[in-house]
Amino acid sequence: MIPSKFEYFAPASLAEAVSLLSKYQEEAKPLAGGQSLISLLKLRLASLKYLVDLAGIAELNYIREEGAGPSGTISIGALTTYAQIKESKLLQSKCPLLPQTASVVGDVQVRNRGTLGGSLAHADPAGDMPAAILALKAELKAVGPQGERWIQADDFFLGMMETALSPDEILSEIRVPVLPDHKMIYRKAARRPSDFAMVGIALCLKARDDQTCEEISIGVTGVTDKPYRAEETEKRLRGKKLEPKIIEEAASAITEGVDVMENMHASQDFRSHLARVYVSRAIAAAGIRS
Repeated sequence: MIPSKFEYFAPASLAEAVSLLSKYQEEAKPLAGGQSLISLLKLRLASLKYLVDLAGIAELNYIREEGAGPSGTISIGALTTYAQIKESKLLQSKCPLLPQTASVVGDVQVRNRGTLGGSLAHADPAGDMPAAILALKAELKAVGPQGERWIQADDFFLGMMETALSPDEILSEIRVPVLPDHKMIYRKAARRPSDFAMVGIALCLKARDDQTCEEISIGVTGVTDKPYRAEETEKRLRGKKLEPKIIEEAASAITEGVDVMENMHASQDFRSHLARVYVSRAIAAAGIRS
């Protein structure tokens, strides 16, 4: 199908893009890669009057380390593509969860065009990158006419394709910590390798030599109407020796308090089962014996 008629803008700077969104508010939508939005527009599942294409804003494409040591972070511009994240030597060595996750997003064409910021702002409940951002406890910078503000990943995803961004704000940067002592794993269940996740589990885990869990964070996608932190499972594992029975009991809480989705791809029971299985697999992949 063909999208409904809209007016197209291609700003050359972040300030110009913010000005356009401030002017047109909810009638406008930013485009950052377009691998999800364009499909919705073509199917007329979404419509808008003004499209603000961010692709020409070079200042939003970068990966750089900030600071050093335990307090160090890596800043990623919102227009950084999945392919750039996958191939980044800096991320591979200091934040491998993001390259791992980027490598299983869509296919080569999607990874070459799709962007980290576009994925997070689109907030598809089955998207891969939101789970990783949650597990990393990332911070996200929103820029609007009133200036900039930082949003914690836990507070960013509000519901089905809904985020904490205002209509006149643009997600400009994602900041993730450097966690040298953590194991980072992403595992997902999908019908085909290029599909969205029926269940996706992102894990950041720090364990002592005796396999006692010191720190853990788990991001989950594909299960409900938004990606979320599996806080109850984390709670049951933190401070415990990661033995099979403990892992199994903690995994049973992965969907606790969550309205599990049901659709043509998976029933509620099957999706809940997948979530339990895949969080256990992620822990095993982190080198924890079970």
